[in-house]
Amino acid sequence: MLNENSRSSPSGELLPETKGNIARSKFLRIDWLGQTLASFCWIVSVFVYCYVSGEGLQLSTGDWLQLAAASSWFIANMAALAND
Repeated sequence: MLNENSRSSPSGELLPETKGNIARSKFLRIDWLGQTLASFCWIVSVFVYCYVSGEGLQLSTGDWLQLAAASSWFIANMAALAND
């Protein structure tokens, strides 16, 4: 994702402002946005589903696993911004 406008230090490492530009460009990509939105909606759906049952917030083991999977996916997407 480096281009002619990317700047680096004498040791060859990317400067902080260049890293920010890379993260910003990744943030605006449709595939990253789509996955992050999908994982966020999955998290919300766990809570909505529990409240629709009319018994308040009572999470079963399967609900906790769904929440863990959705949260992991969301966190991985956030971490991908900092990786580059």
